[in-house]
Amino acid sequence: MLKTILIPLTLLLAAVGVQASEAGYPLDHMEPDVHDQPSLQRGMQTYMNYCMGCHSLQYQRYKRTGDDLGIPDALMLEHLVFDPETKVGDLITNNMSTENAKKWFGAAPPDLTLHNNLKGGPDWIYTYLRTFYADSKRPLGVNNLVFENVGMPHALLDLQGTQNFVCKQVPRLAANGGDMRDSLTNEYITEELCGNELVERGYSPLELIEGSGSLNVAEYDQVVYDLANFLYYMAEPARLERTRVGWYVLLFLAFFYVFAWLLGREYHKAFHK
Repeated sequence: MLKTILIPLTLLLAAVGVQASEAGYPLDHMEPDVHDQPSLQRGMQTYMNYCMGCHSLQYQRYKRTGDDLGIPDALMLEHLVFDPETKVGDLITNNMSTENAKKWFGAAPPDLTLHNNLKGGPDWIYTYLRTFYADSKRPLGVNNLVFENVGMPHALLDLQGTQNFVCKQVPRLAANGGDMRDSLTNEYITEELCGNELVERGYSPLELIEGSGSLNVAEYDQVVYDLANFLYYMAEPARLERTRVGWYVLLFLAFFYVFAWLLGREYHKAFHK
């Protein structure tokens, strides 16, 4: 009995996703919208240009994706498929071998078809792609607040630019929650905070080097949103059809309920004369 309860509960918690990363960094929330075709189209464009070289989508086909996202086959093949041997009905795979991937990165980059359902949902990807920072101690020169000691490069570096991890002197909090001040000078009493401690106090541990990327902060956040939105769709393409059919199912049940209620009333009369 307990086992039958715990298994669905475990699956439910996995589906909902966690609200913190492996490193304990709090995730920023994004609200995916699989009915926003322009966003999904932009997300696929970004994925094919920046992610596809390492991460395949081997459980999905170009044809199905194009049909769902409103991309004609000809445009798909011309602008989003870079291998001339690839047909529109093929699975979305790349040519990176597992052996080369392990040699270059230490481990083969994962397929991302179902990644959004397994890795904490769109919030995880949305936050992860916005929290890379320069780290000269890492082999590829970058680290990540969400995935500490990450083994992949910052694929969107030319768009976002370089971020530096910083520690800041911030006002120390008193027992009542207010900022502590020196009784003689009335100046703030500060303490140095880094990482999650800094975030909990409402400060960012990352500082973007102005002009190091081709996009400003708002533009880059939109690019990452579109990409995370596309991967949210990719994890369950049937979601588009399911949400549409769901309304018809609810209408049918509401309509059928009237006749079920009338039939039940007749049965009630027959057994309670």
